[in-house]
Amino acid sequence: MVRVDYKCIVIGGGHAGIEASLAAARLGFSTLLITQNPDKIGVLSCNPAIGGLSKGNIVREIDALGGEMAKLIDATMIQYRVLNRSRGPAVQAPRAQADKHVYNEAARRVLEKQKNLSIFMDTVTDLIIDNCGSADGTGTDNGGIISGARIGGVITQRGHRITAQTVILAAGTFMEGKIFIGEYDAPQGRLGEEAAVGLGASLRRLGFPAGRLKTGTPARISANTIDFSVLEKQDGEEMRPFSFHGQTARLQSEPCWVTYTTEETHEIIRANIAGSPLYGGKIFGTGARYCPSIEDKVVRFPERSRHHIFIEPEGLTTNEMYLNGASTSLPEDVQRDFIHSIPGLEKAGIVRPGYAVEYDYLDPLDLFPSLESKRLSGFFIAGQTNGSSGYEEAAAQGLMAGINAVMKMENRPPLVLGRAEAYIGVLIDDLTTLGTKEPYRMFTSRAEHRLILRHDTADTRLTPKGREAGLVNDNHWELFSKKKEVLDVISELLSKRNAEQNAGQLDSFPPEYIERVLLDKKYAGYIEKEIRFAAKAAKMDSIKLDTDLDYKSIPGLSAEAREKLNSVKPLNVGQAARIPGVRQGDIAVLIIRANKK
Repeated sequence: MVRVDYKCIVIGGGHAGIEASLAAARLGFSTLLITQNPDKIGVLSCNPAIGGLSKGNIVREIDALGGEMAKLIDATMIQYRVLNRSRGPAVQAPRAQADKHVYNEAARRVLEKQKNLSIFMDTVTDLIIDNCGSADGTGTDNGGIISGARIGGVITQRGHRITAQTVILAAGTFMEGKIFIGEYDAPQGRLGEEAAVGLGASLRRLGFPAGRLKTGTPARISANTIDFSVLEKQDGEEMRPFSFHGQTARLQSEPCWVTYTTEETHEIIRANIAGSPLYGGKIFGTGARYCPSIEDKVVRFPERSRHHIFIEPEGLTTNEMYLNGASTSLPEDVQRDFIHSIPGLEKAGIVRPGYAVEYDYLDPLDLFPSLESKRLSGFFIAGQTNGSSGYEEAAAQGLMAGINAVMKMENRPPLVLGRAEAYIGVLIDDLTTLGTKEPYRMFTSRAEHRLILRHDTADTRLTPKGREAGLVNDNHWELFSKKKEVLDVISELLSKRNAEQNAGQLDSFPPEYIERVLLDKKYAGYIEKEIRFAAKAAKMDSIKLDTDLDYKSIPGLSAEAREKLNSVKPLNVGQAARIPGVRQGDIAVLIIRANKK
């Protein structure tokens, strides 16, 4: 019998790793977070901001389920805004700039105080696998994993063999990471930080479907070298907490600034495009379609005479400013020249250059919607390692992986959120049903039920599920229950029959509560329609399919459907219907078979 050192091991101290390790530990299971550098836990590697369109919804959903990200940004925000105020409530979302150093420190402090959670500095290079068919527990003698294999723990760079019942991989951009700046490249996951070398090769040897993706970040410049007099000032709004039971912001609000590239900027980039590793053939990984580098923008949109550059503070105690919209991997001298061609930045001093990073990811089609591997029991994968991008998407997956690792150990059904229940449900369903060949980014347009997924309703939708999972504590639940009672009172006061005579009584209620009820009433007809539509989809999801079903043996299915269904192994008919290439006739065959069974 293998001695279990920990119940759960989490690999990586990024946003997915934070939520995963906290969830497992808070649910009472001994958890070890392995990270290359504890000082870098929760670092905001790119944009020093949390939230945004659809992403702000995800942060509030994380909070409703009992996660930590909303509390972290509430304690560290230095500007708050609600985006898309001019549009409908279904596509509005909160966004906050963070003091990146305070955020990083706050994240580590929460982890260090958490009962059942330990932090260990090392690099995981291989997995221990039980029932694997080889003597050393690292796979079969011929490579690959045999049927029935389960995770047994990890092996680290310094030779530690640490056992566990479940392992959650959340390596971010560090797994076989490589950064690029012009002709310069180095095995790093972030500028100046070594990549996690070895694990990607081990996973390939074990048969995991791996690929390469690419992301990037812009230069950081010194604030005292900027001419703010020619920039557009962008002040924040009154700060509001992301957390449904959080506190108002504790730090002062700071402005952001807006400028634009010029024709000269574009000419400099075009003249030096051969020096870009992306266009010079050095980078093979697929980049983010919806967050292109500045050289990508110039090449792909030649008709555009200028592009927005948002200048954002990195914190209250640092002089560095982030150039949002100017991500690049061009040589450093070219970066300097094109930055100096931008109004207000003519004398900008570069503190850190922009760079691209290429890294290993695993095909999310190889995962169940619980984020557990289909080929290795007890092994969960979360965050950018699944092909997603963004802190919020990573944190959401980490939280769900942590919860479901515990569900696995307790022999309970996994928590799988539907597409009509949460943006988190849309995110994970898209990844595990459709897969991705490029960094996946969440948008409101991906959610067909976005009107009922508003950011202000996340607690009503998900707090009961967090309570059932065990992450919502008594205090959180009591606050939620009281809020529901207050919303009911406000709803009664705002009814047509009583609105005028009860108008004065509303002054004692929080404005956001009143706003929430008013929106529900204003869009009641549309919301009812959405709920009916979602109920029909839920019926399809209720028709279960065996995950070990061989679709090649089912007569009546098209050849493409057999191939796609065997690849995805859907849990239900609803998921099968969302697989590209599976036709209505194929779905009818599956329903008939399920009914007969």
